[in-house]
Amino acid sequence: MEVTAEKIREYAEKIAGEYGETFGNFRDLLLKYNQNYNLTAITEEKEVFYKHFLDSVAGESLFPHGSRVVEVGSGAGFPSLPLKIVRSDLSFTLVESTRKKCDFLRAAVDNLGLSGVEVLCMRAEDAGKDRLWRESFDVCCARAVARTNTLAEYCLPLVRVGGRWIAYKGHAEEEAEEAARAVRLLGGSGLKRVEYELPEGYGQRTLLFCEKSRPTPAAYPRGNGRERRTPL
Repeated sequence: MEVTAEKIREYAEKIAGEYGETFGNFRDLLLKYNQNYNLTAITEEKEVFYKHFLDSVAGESLFPHGSRVVEVGSGAGFPSLPLKIVRSDLSFTLVESTRKKCDFLRAAVDNLGLSGVEVLCMRAEDAGKDRLWRESFDVCCARAVARTNTLAEYCLPLVRVGGRWIAYKGHAEEEAEEAARAVRLLGGSGLKRVEYELPEGYGQRTLLFCEKSRPTPAAYPRGNGRERRTPL
């Protein structure tokens, strides 16, 4: 799988054209709530287009048709909400621990008329231990949440065996090597890497992903902040 410059152009045309009205409404809502909710430091129109919308949609081919997706650390809804706009076949559970951000996510889902999106106001490590959510999703995705070895412990417990974990990153070669042990321990089959460039110098991006080949051991996620303090 690769994300070519041609594919990036196609995504950009879709965001500005076919789905332009919805993305415009999303941007307006983001900027409105950002005045009080501190959702993002990226507020200039072109930056929002490239760094939030286009970057989110760039990974869509890694999401199998009809997948039940959980997003860890949703924040302002990237990549989940742009993905949902262009992929109505996907359903999403957005896991976010900050109540104000959950309020924004619910408002965005309602205002944009998106169906099949649930907002779960809780910590990822708590969701990963809950029988209702543990190993119940086809795909888990996350963007700008934590280093990859820490992120693996938040995400992989939520993925069913045979499912997939996808992490949106910048330069990630070092992080991928650092996380290899954690991924294996948590039931992943080994990280793969797809790199692409955002247009107009907006930066190199990386998609890290792996398949879930074995159940995650019951001891993980450890909770109480140990995922960040002492990564696997």
